[in-house]
Amino acid sequence: MIRRVHAVFLLFSLFPLLSDIQSQSQQDLKLEDIMMGEDFIGHLPQNVRWSADSKKLYYDKKVSNHSDSIQTYEVHIRDTSMHTVYNGLVLSSQNQHIEHIPLGLSLFSLTGDLFLYSSREDTIKRLTQNLFSQKPLRFSVDGQSIYYLDNGNVYLWKYNDGFIEKLTDFLKGDEPKDKILKPSEKWLIEQQLELFDITRTVSHNKLKEAENKKTNLVPIYTGNKSVRDIDISPDGRYVFYTLMENFSGPLSQVPDYMDPSGYVGQISSRPKVGTGLFKSESYLFDRENGQVIKIRTENLSGIRQKPSYLKEYHKGGDEFILLYEEDRQVMVYRPRFNSYGQAVVEISSSDHKDRWIALLNCETGEIEEIDRQRDEAWIGGPAIQSSHLGWIGEENKLWFLSEVTGFSHIYIYDGDKKSIYPLTQGRFEILSASLSKDAKTFYVTANAEGPHEQHFYHIDISTGSMKKITRQKGGHEVFLSPDEKYLAIRYAFSNKPWELYVMENQPEAQWTRLTKSTTVKFDTYSWKAPEIVWFTASDGIRVPARIYTPKNSKKNGAAVIFVHGAGYLQNVHHWWSSYHREYMFHHFLAERGYTVLDIDYRASRGYGRDWRTAIYRHMGGRDLQDHIDGAGYLVNYHGINKKKIGIYGGSYGGFITLMAMFTSPATFRCGAALRSVTDWAHYNHGYTSRILNTPVSDPKAYQKSSPIYFAEGLQNDLLILHGMVDVNVQYQDVVRLSQKLIELRKDNWEMAAFPAEDHGFRYSESWLDEYKRIFRLFEKTLR
Repeated sequence: MIRRVHAVFLLFSLFPLLSDIQSQSQQDLKLEDIMMGEDFIGHLPQNVRWSADSKKLYYDKKVSNHSDSIQTYEVHIRDTSMHTVYNGLVLSSQNQHIEHIPLGLSLFSLTGDLFLYSSREDTIKRLTQNLFSQKPLRFSVDGQSIYYLDNGNVYLWKYNDGFIEKLTDFLKGDEPKDKILKPSEKWLIEQQLELFDITRTVSHNKLKEAENKKTNLVPIYTGNKSVRDIDISPDGRYVFYTLMENFSGPLSQVPDYMDPSGYVGQISSRPKVGTGLFKSESYLFDRENGQVIKIRTENLSGIRQKPSYLKEYHKGGDEFILLYEEDRQVMVYRPRFNSYGQAVVEISSSDHKDRWIALLNCETGEIEEIDRQRDEAWIGGPAIQSSHLGWIGEENKLWFLSEVTGFSHIYIYDGDKKSIYPLTQGRFEILSASLSKDAKTFYVTANAEGPHEQHFYHIDISTGSMKKITRQKGGHEVFLSPDEKYLAIRYAFSNKPWELYVMENQPEAQWTRLTKSTTVKFDTYSWKAPEIVWFTASDGIRVPARIYTPKNSKKNGAAVIFVHGAGYLQNVHHWWSSYHREYMFHHFLAERGYTVLDIDYRASRGYGRDWRTAIYRHMGGRDLQDHIDGAGYLVNYHGINKKKIGIYGGSYGGFITLMAMFTSPATFRCGAALRSVTDWAHYNHGYTSRILNTPVSDPKAYQKSSPIYFAEGLQNDLLILHGMVDVNVQYQDVVRLSQKLIELRKDNWEMAAFPAEDHGFRYSESWLDEYKRIFRLFEKTLR
């Protein structure tokens, strides 16, 4: 359903300000309201995208928490009529698309079909309506043709005359070989052909039929592997592809006791860490001569280098050998071509220690290394990925992001000078970056004002100078219009949920507010912007936290520490938290006298490489110590009774809670662990192997980091809460821990299971039940 909201640009009278609403009468918070989530707050604008012509803006809102229904709204940025929408579909910046900038053309994929938009003529042309899904790859150099994927093969479309040509023929299995006949078999065939006219006729017809089926395409046999990352050079000569071994090992199974059939359903989930290691090889298919060329990575610097942690496992008197006997497994990502046919690739090692950027010689498959980034922990950081790498206009220059200085920044490689230089520098992070169409400006989101604000900037590519575009203190999610003239912005402050604004893409431009999403009931409460404080940890590092303090008349001398989840996440900042229920729950606790501390512990996002990797090989080490030190800060500076401190959190926060309860009982009187990892050997590979390597190669890391090994240390009250259809941190985690606690004869713990819930709860009834139990735990043990 699309609702149209007509707006005159730069009008600010659409909705009342939040400050006006908050002057209404205050009401007491109720858990029943808080746990309704956005049904109580108001459903916020999401999925923001521009129309192809930059004249309209679209956003979605959920109808309710329990429903999957979405309402789509359309805003006219300028006072003009809208273009035709084909079958109710909208071409937007959200759709997968490619551009030919000189000709002003954009090719979109929408519901699997291709649409061509011309900004010069302001027209949209539908190109396909097929059974299979088409994916745009690129325009030809002259812009008169497009390359696209259809059912796993590359096609050329000359859209002016409609001519279509299939360019590749990927086939499963191995290349067939001619059968070698035994003398007796050959004799019988020759006799049949000699004796019978009908045999000769049938044989001739079969040969003719096979000949008619032949094409000029050279088949590319893929064996039993999957084809990934197909792309083609702008001149159409070279097709890049990767062959990936299909996983054949065991997958973890998640029982669904609430299956509609009345029987126990089974959900196949994922491999566990250290299993299902994918091997890949990348190739180029030369269409001109029909050759398959393997991309050669053996000359990459350090391709055989072992990670340093393996020294700990070296036995015997022999010297530790620094190199493997064979090359490490690597992944070659899809090349980035310039208009001259030059290609650059990003390559990463399967052990996550190395990232290379290299030029690719398409004729030979050889690579010329430009840059190597090595991290003995793991390569990571914001925007360190292949989507942030590319050519700069028509110059022989490349740009990429690197964390080599400890913070994510933009670097330029000058191909003529064979040198690399930083475009941005400092103790802040470039969180995302894109290059303007004229290749003169980078559009970036960065935390240059400090780790707790995010703003949108223009960076001059020739000087590196930064111009701040957004102004308001808080968080800005920016969506650039296709013509680069306007910005749609989801903006929020600590106590103000996300709303949608629009402004010109210029410094000092004024913005227009387009939405008012919060409910009257939510607005009647005076929500606090929690103070951001810093405390000194035991290693001398200053650690940030948000603190919720009750009125002096209500203080009860007790405190609760909240632990946010991981996956590289930040929760100490000046914008609306993704933990909105917890944010409101902390107000609820403060009303009842509790002081609440919410820490961006070591490994949180936004503070640079050393902060990110401080948990390498020991989760529950430095990160847990930050929470212990935070408890000391509460005692020393906020008058908290050291015997009245509780801790809670979900996912990684649940894991930290378990480690806190098992290894630091003198610090934490109680803890509530939600959807928590109890044994990292049972979590997934992609996340866990970066931080802890694998259980086989680095068992010490898993033993130090897994709560199940420390369950003997439980002394105080523990509450475990978990969804039974959690396909992320699976219910098996807490089942195994509960058995361990039973065998250890521990009796001061309880567990609540939620039969219909996944990792992120969906139903407000479950949220309410969960947080009632958490609140009762705090009331019972900390009062």
